[in-house]
Amino acid sequence: MKQVFNPYLPNWEFVPDGEPHVFNDRLYVYGSHDCYGGKTYCMKPYVCWSASVDDLSDWTYHGTIYTGKDDPLNDTGKRKMFAPDVVYKNNKYYLYYGLDNAQTISVARADNPEGPYRFYGHVQHLDGNILGLKENDRNQFDPGVFKDDDGTIYLYSGFSPDPQTIERIKKKIPDNVNIFKATSDGNWCFKLKDDMLTLDSDMTMVIPGASNSMGTGFEGHEFYEASSMRKYNGKYYMIYSSINQHELCYAMSDYPNKNFEYKGILHSNCNLGIDDKPTYYYGNNHGSLVKIKDNYYIFGHRHTYTSQYQRQGVAERIIMNDDGTFNQAEMTSCGLNGKPLRSHEVYPTYIACVLMSRNGAGKLGKIDNTNHPNISLDTNMESHITNIKDGSIIGYKYFDMQNVHEVKVEVTSSNYGIIYVYTDLSQEPIASIKIETCNQWLWFGSTISVQDGIYPLYFKYSGTWILHCKNFSI
Repeated sequence: MKQVFNPYLPNWEFVPDGEPHVFNDRLYVYGSHDCYGGKTYCMKPYVCWSASVDDLSDWTYHGTIYTGKDDPLNDTGKRKMFAPDVVYKNNKYYLYYGLDNAQTISVARADNPEGPYRFYGHVQHLDGNILGLKENDRNQFDPGVFKDDDGTIYLYSGFSPDPQTIERIKKKIPDNVNIFKATSDGNWCFKLKDDMLTLDSDMTMVIPGASNSMGTGFEGHEFYEASSMRKYNGKYYMIYSSINQHELCYAMSDYPNKNFEYKGILHSNCNLGIDDKPTYYYGNNHGSLVKIKDNYYIFGHRHTYTSQYQRQGVAERIIMNDDGTFNQAEMTSCGLNGKPLRSHEVYPTYIACVLMSRNGAGKLGKIDNTNHPNISLDTNMESHITNIKDGSIIGYKYFDMQNVHEVKVEVTSSNYGIIYVYTDLSQEPIASIKIETCNQWLWFGSTISVQDGIYPLYFKYSGTWILHCKNFSI
């Protein structure tokens, strides 16, 4: 069986906000769709990828599944569609999403999980008015949809940024778009009627936001966005992006719409919570849990290519404790592989799970990109890590190193330098690779001294000029 890495889709694909669902023994991931070189989020129509539950390394591309052009609220036919979710009911698949100009929830429908989806309607009040457009309605955002064991459909929605984020976003949107109307107090839940459009209950608060979390247990990890509900062993799990944005948190309850208690972090796209400082460049996060056979996985996304607008899906296996809680999953290069990567193979450098300058990593948009290494995509759709300067660190977790005696890197370099190789950054390097000046991709290598075992692998550059690295072998 071939191996699978993080990101689990091809290097040229950008599907963030992943909602994983198993339908008909296949794992489907529904998400937003960014593009390389994008200037904002979600610039492309929805696509779908799936894999057999028996082989998470073999992904099938189903192409564009929905464009949103037939949505009456898509006045230009080119509106961006934000993070969607999908549920199966009445022998149909229903896709819930929001448009960038509407603050409502639209629904498309299909006969198959991979589509094609066609516009079906808008979530609405009993009187037929569209949810989000009536006076005193909250603006709707990032819908999550969940079918309980008895067939009841629950819809979740919310957007609760802190005051600083509100002011920053206001500067980027037209004055007449009141995106923050009644949105600062958390995540809310509705029941839906069998038509999958009409509200069947008053809304109830599920997770508090930053403005109303005092004394709730959610302080410091309040709801921000990205509602997603799951149910395992009779317990309900609300997965969401916290006010810290880089982390996916979760809360548990005996009910789908009340009494949730904060339980912890599931995933961080800069590995905070596992590491004591960011070890990868980060921004927002969005994803959810899925159970495949006897294993649980947390899906999220990472940020690449120097901006928050080119996000790629990542996933990690995560262990459920005896009491139903989870411990935070470590950010790795292995992801869905289920075991460490093999030695004696060539690997692309873009699967790094550690990436930082000599001064560490940081939040994209708040750092000077010229001083940090980053992942780049060339005209041949090949990825490499560029702008590697003195002190930059690139890391991978984990490898099953068996009978390894050599390590090699494929680079271009504007001058001489040395790449030091580590399995532990607090210890001495296990190899040093001398790099010569080269204006085309060349391989350089070194002997290596390492006992058989499972290790992370780190490359640390020392040099006065800039290095670019495409592949490595171990």
